Amino acid sequence: MHSPKLMTVLLFFLIQVNAVHSANVTMSFGEKIPPFCFPETNSGLELDVIGEALAYRGHKLIPSYYPLARIPIAFKQKLVNATMTDLGEDLTTYGGHYGDPAVWYDNVLITLKEKNLTINKPEDLKDLSVISFQGALKRYPKWLNPVKAAGNYYELNDQKLQVLTLNKGRYDVVLSDRNIFKYFSLQLKRTAKFSSKPIIEHKFIKLDLNNYRPVFRDAAIRDDFNLGLKQLKDNGRYQEIYDHYLKE
Repeated sequence: MHSPKLMTVLLFFLIQVNAVHSANVTMSFGEKIPPFCFPETNSGLELDVIGEALAYRGHKLIPSYYPLARIPIAFKQKLVNATMTDLGEDLTTYGGHYGDPAVWYDNVLITLKEKNLTINKPEDLKDLSVISFQGALKRYPKWLNPVKAAGNYYELNDQKLQVLTLNKGRYDVVLSDRNIFKYFSLQLKRTAKFSSKPIIEHKFIKLDLNNYRPVFRDAAIRDDFNLGLKQLKDNGRYQEIYDHYLKE
């Protein structure tokens, strides 16, 4: 049987080891991507998931906000020691270690049900007006370049307005992440002046979860994050975070 003195020494040692391995994790995020990121409160679906996953092993998330295109650049320039995504650029050559996907952006084409539109291929967008988030043209040129050439393509950073303008029939199609569109629809529904019309979501690309993996400079912290993320999913906390922002 261990003596009380020995147990005290062992407890002190464990606390010290944990303190040594706990770290502040500075991570680059987008400036404002509701419901994923709210810089003014350091909260949001993505921040909450990543922050709580890191906290599982005692790490503290310190978010740093950048324009979307600069998120991986901040990592490459060593302004941060982690990034929410690589935006399609392999960051392993810059000392990056990829974690498991915390959240993902599921971009779809959204139309009003009353318009009875079918969209399965780029040609189906012919003669339709499309409004999207900034930068979508570079990401989906096969789908959007013909629309732009016809003068029917528009980009709008305020995605709440995308919901409003589609609902009013000012545009035929919205390209948006389905959860972002849902979040703003829920926010607008809580006002007496907005009545949401039924919509249809058209899948136009295959979702690849590897496109949405956070990147860490420290492999051990990456491993701790993966363990914490699994814990969040196993104990139901992961779904609770989603429901907090997206449940009607």
